[in-house]
Amino acid sequence: MMKSKPRLSFWQIWNMSFGFLGIQFGFALQNGNASRILMTFGADVHHLSWFWLVAPITGMIIQPIIGYMSDRTWNRLGRRRPYFLVGAILTSIALVLMPNAPHLAGYIAPMFIGGGLLMIMDASINISMEPFRALVADKLPEEQHTLGFSVQTLLIGIGAVVGSWLPYMLGNWFGFSKDAGSQGLVPDNVAYSFYFGAFVLVSTILWTIFTTNEYPPEELGAADEATEKTGKLTIPPIMIKLLLVQFFSWFALFSMWVYTTPAVALKIWGTADPHSAAFQEAGDWVGILFGIYNGISAVIALALPFVARRFSKKVTHAMALALGGLSLLSFLVIENSSLLILPMIGIGIAWGSILAMPYAMLASSIPANKMGVFMGLFNMSITIPQIVSGVFSGLILQYLFNDNPLLCLVMAGISMLLAAVSALFIKEKVVDEAAL
Repeated sequence: MMKSKPRLSFWQIWNMSFGFLGIQFGFALQNGNASRILMTFGADVHHLSWFWLVAPITGMIIQPIIGYMSDRTWNRLGRRRPYFLVGAILTSIALVLMPNAPHLAGYIAPMFIGGGLLMIMDASINISMEPFRALVADKLPEEQHTLGFSVQTLLIGIGAVVGSWLPYMLGNWFGFSKDAGSQGLVPDNVAYSFYFGAFVLVSTILWTIFTTNEYPPEELGAADEATEKTGKLTIPPIMIKLLLVQFFSWFALFSMWVYTTPAVALKIWGTADPHSAAFQEAGDWVGILFGIYNGISAVIALALPFVARRFSKKVTHAMALALGGLSLLSFLVIENSSLLILPMIGIGIAWGSILAMPYAMLASSIPANKMGVFMGLFNMSITIPQIVSGVFSGLILQYLFNDNPLLCLVMAGISMLLAAVSALFIKEKVVDEAAL
């Protein structure tokens, strides 16, 4: 029996996390384009957050179930890998179908078909995503957890950059049409981005499946028997303390994803008409901005283990969140589209930390044979704040913000600053992190 988990090389960690690149490629296409696709299909800006609710609701339901099931799965593909594959296939189908919602419409409006496909896409992404988080804790010794989640963040950033920029690149560099042709259709540059995203997602998941093995349950249990003192599902104290940080962080992110396109279109391009050429141009530029913050997160990812050793994980996370909050607030005063690149730097630093630090703090406190279900339950700290934002942000926009989506970004900035303050109250387990 394996008494302790062997340290893995950087490239072994890279291979086992490579599928996350494809997952985030698809997720970036969804985040950067779902709002304008739904508005093109006829959704009202006040109702956008309600459509986006399907994502966190499905995630809240799916991830604990998948985590529980993957903890108890062992077959020819392994423990987590079967779920990677099923999720990738389902997500790729949804990516291909979503921009074609108008062609699927019979008696149902395209925007409702688009909303349904958004739900299917997010549920499928969650089937693949949750086991990837658990795999890091399954495979790596405790002192490599921060490195493992940081490599995932690096790959997430790379996938998100290309996924966010692809509609702009296809339309401006490769000659794909940016004109929908008729009202209610998705432009070719967006549609073909979704098709390519489906291919990338399946390819990267297969790379991880073929290059990574998993420890059998009996070996994994032996390696972590020191943490297996009870069969009860006891919530680790640090998980409870992370909930407030996660709430404010993901409330801010959800607001940013939903309202950045209409906010930038209104403030910089002076339009609120989703069918106008100016609005589509703003949407393409927001894709570039989202790619930049994801690129920054990729660059910052490999620095996180070093910074965390110097300042501790919680202080590192608090500083990153504070930068993100101030950057979101800066949207209020920036008047030039090119200058919007500057706040993307701070948002990217915050995003990189959000994707790595909470999991690194949590993983060492979870029993190995319950890693999947705990990671799934922890996902509720991501989905619940998004649901709260989805339910109330449209009403806040209409009745408190006088239909100015820019103020939703200001609200997001304040929320992220509250997350930074909350992070300082965490009592984390101190571990001697190994060098890269």
